[in-house]
Amino acid sequence: MCGIAGILYRDGKVPDKELIRRMCDTMAHRGPDGEGNIALAGCGFGHRRLSIIDLECGAQPMSNEDESVWITFNGEIYNFPELKLELEALGHKFRTRSDTETIVHLYEEKGAELLNRLRGMFALGIWNTRKKVLLLARDRIGKKPLYYFEDNEGIYFASEIKALLVLKNCPRQIDPRSIELFLAYQSIPGEHTIFDGVKRLAPGHMLIWKPDCHAKVSKYWEANWSEKTKMNYEDAKLRLRELILDAVKCRLISDVPLGAFLSGGVDSSAVVAAMAEVSDAPVKTFSIGFPQSDFDETKYARIIAKKFGTQHEEFIVEPNAISILPKLVWHYDQPYADSSALPTYYVSQVTRQRVTVALNGDGGDEFFGGYERYRALLFYKLFRSMTNEPLRSLFESATKFIPEGSMNRSIPRKIRRFAAAARLEPDKFNISLFEYFDLNQRKELYSDEFQTRLNGYNADRYLFEIMNADSMTEADEIDKVLRADTLMYLPDTLLVKVDIASMAVSLEARSPLLDTSIMEFAASLPREWKVGMFQSKKILKDAHRGIIPDEVMFRRKMGFSMPVSHWFRNELHEFLKEVLLDNKSIGRNYFKRSSIETLISEHKSGMKNNANKLWALLMLELWHREVLEKRVISCA
Repeated sequence: MCGIAGILYRDGKVPDKELIRRMCDTMAHRGPDGEGNIALAGCGFGHRRLSIIDLECGAQPMSNEDESVWITFNGEIYNFPELKLELEALGHKFRTRSDTETIVHLYEEKGAELLNRLRGMFALGIWNTRKKVLLLARDRIGKKPLYYFEDNEGIYFASEIKALLVLKNCPRQIDPRSIELFLAYQSIPGEHTIFDGVKRLAPGHMLIWKPDCHAKVSKYWEANWSEKTKMNYEDAKLRLRELILDAVKCRLISDVPLGAFLSGGVDSSAVVAAMAEVSDAPVKTFSIGFPQSDFDETKYARIIAKKFGTQHEEFIVEPNAISILPKLVWHYDQPYADSSALPTYYVSQVTRQRVTVALNGDGGDEFFGGYERYRALLFYKLFRSMTNEPLRSLFESATKFIPEGSMNRSIPRKIRRFAAAARLEPDKFNISLFEYFDLNQRKELYSDEFQTRLNGYNADRYLFEIMNADSMTEADEIDKVLRADTLMYLPDTLLVKVDIASMAVSLEARSPLLDTSIMEFAASLPREWKVGMFQSKKILKDAHRGIIPDEVMFRRKMGFSMPVSHWFRNELHEFLKEVLLDNKSIGRNYFKRSSIETLISEHKSGMKNNANKLWALLMLELWHREVLEKRVISCA
């Protein structure tokens, strides 16, 4: 795993190597084992390396034999041994054992079509010195990040926005649409970033740039949710288990110590079970717990560790949010409001003390239907068929008298959210269950000045358009939401979280359940095989009956949560007020002071649970202070 950067000029001038080095230095945490850069006519590449495979000879940037093709690459290609044999048969000579050199030679044979042959996670830049063509690309689901901007002089890219901020010409104007998107979805999705003019290359996309043209972005992959398998259910269960074993086995390739995150949930347990089956040595597993029992899953992790004889370590942590938040805000580059970023950072930190690579269970919820809101859609359809509008209105009014409780997953809170959303049409119902601030709440929050800056832009349209793509016209309603989550929530929130938290401590995270074969297979399965009224992840669980203990398989889903609601009513209450109601914060003219005061007082009194909303506002303000105002990254 690495950090990459590049500068390419239209007029062919040689980029400043010192400037490229400074870009890469901002990402030293991504690659503490080595650095390199090149400066050619019109192109400069930089690289920070975390050594995983071919520790001695895999330095980058790397070229082919005659230096007509150069690459800077971040990621792992798991099928590179097979590709290397193919390329050697075609006459290519290899100087290293690295997967990077395989990509270089594959590009010589296939050009941009090489992306269809890669199995793994990656973000890459390839410069063809003869044709004067740049190829940028990200892996199919977006495990590895890539940001860029373009101007009249050239194009600039990097693994992290902070590397681009080294450049004087990097856009720094805040995009108000991104704040609207952030408050709706807890992160900034798609190609948007907090800066107007800086873009994120979308998962499964590539970019072609030539000095005499503007960048052209195109999609090279997306899972097909329309065509369903002809297999019967029993065969599909067996096939799923085979695919997981194969995906895990190929991800055990490493020249450094390797282990697994083990939460005690179905997804990470399935990965550990597969690791135990295909590994010769005991699997190393790592878990963290918290003093608050409502947030502690370690007892389930211990059950799995005992079942599969892993070398298990668990750490009980007492998060100090005030001390760690500035550091996390800096690492995330732009506003990010998933509070599970904290425990993800902690588990990465303790895991890195023992291993350099860790497998995880990411992707199981999105591709196999693990979230309660999928089942809520089935209840919604039943509820709508049995009631009329007056009854729904009466039900919503009655639920307003139920206290929400202090937990995001509390039953009263769920009932209140469902009752309010059940009056909406299907698309709006799905959006309402997903959003942090709904449309009306955002309008109530914004100042008149910020409303004017938004010029009518509405973040709801973003998710609406994904769910109603032409390819999904005849699709099952839950398949629409599953697809939307794999295109938005998974890559833009969850995978960002894992990449940033793990790379902050120089740990490589691998996600077997996001292998291309598993993603495509899951998309082909009928909805009924994944989500039912009273069951989630049906086929994934059935494929592991007798392998994963029932007490783990069918326990209540907890999620990787923190006691934010409690903090904001107690030890962090004054800190929250000081930050959000500070004259500097209010002076940004995004929000009305009265609206923020109401959110804080409602939460403090227990009238409402506004923890997620307040966390998002806190992260936005801390981002301004830690990234924008401290200017910890000096411009060249």
